[in-house]
Amino acid sequence: MRWTSWVGFAAGAALLAACTTPPPAAPSAAVSEAQAQPPVWSLVIHGGAGVITRSGMTPERDAQIRASLMRALEAGAAVLANGGASLDAVEAAVLVMEDDPQFNAGRGAVLTAAGTHELDAAVMDGRDRNTGAVAGVTTVKHPILAARAVMEKSEHVMFSGPGADAFAKTQGLEQVDNSYFTTPARAEALKRVLEERKRSSASDRHGTVGAAARDVQGNMSAGTSTGGMTAKAAGRVGDAPLIGAATYAENGVCATSSTGHGEYFIRVGVAKTLCDLVKLSGLTIAEAAGEALNQVAALGGDGGVIALGPGGEPAFVMNSEGMYRGYADATGVRWVAIYGDETR
Repeated sequence: MRWTSWVGFAAGAALLAACTTPPPAAPSAAVSEAQAQPPVWSLVIHGGAGVITRSGMTPERDAQIRASLMRALEAGAAVLANGGASLDAVEAAVLVMEDDPQFNAGRGAVLTAAGTHELDAAVMDGRDRNTGAVAGVTTVKHPILAARAVMEKSEHVMFSGPGADAFAKTQGLEQVDNSYFTTPARAEALKRVLEERKRSSASDRHGTVGAAARDVQGNMSAGTSTGGMTAKAAGRVGDAPLIGAATYAENGVCATSSTGHGEYFIRVGVAKTLCDLVKLSGLTIAEAAGEALNQVAALGGDGGVIALGPGGEPAFVMNSEGMYRGYADATGVRWVAIYGDETR
């Protein structure tokens, strides 16, 4: 398996040799990493990666996904365009996707083997690397808000299970019945996986939403939210709420969010590995993302990464056939994509 970067194609031969998963679409240059004058703010988002092909997508579904991505992108961009903080922009973008049943986060999240929802989320502020996360929440409507509340309203980094739900309730966050998150499509997917006794679709194994932003003050933030894996065992926690696995931000270095087979992203520590490669090895954000994802592929995992480099330059890297993704910046760019071969 080769990794594919839409902002660069570095160290290709070495990476090709190590990969073991099915080949993705060919590389292209959707967003240029090198910019003579970096934009004063920038934003990247994702809505999950996997086997996403034109042959498997109806024109109606294609249009719906693009419209949803653009709504999330515009929500975050509006914050940044008005001089708002990167953390607020990340939150705004993720909230839109948590409310959209087309994504595996919030309403529309996948179901556990027991037929319930256990949701995970994390946020990180690159100014001081403060962070908050929740795992296995079942009644808080917006897990990304719960993660931020942990960061800002507690002395801790992570709450899990009933304790996380209870904490979110004490913070006045909106509560819903667990059935609120269920959609017919997710119920059908659970039934199929349980009957087949295997996760035959990439969407069964992973699906996440996330965002990373750099604001006009140069502050960087990232956030990730997910329903996890279809038919997962009760109590299973993936990479989304684990800082350094799917989410990481550090001013002047990077801001990143990942989507993929969480067990592999945890083992590699994709987000922290990526940022350390930028900080310590001098790699570009695209090269670092490619190397981190290559380590995932070498173990047999797949997925995608969105990231911003020190100056807010974007990178989209995946070793799957597609990733729901988008980019916006202060120059007026608004770009969303689905398939691996799309260019801007």
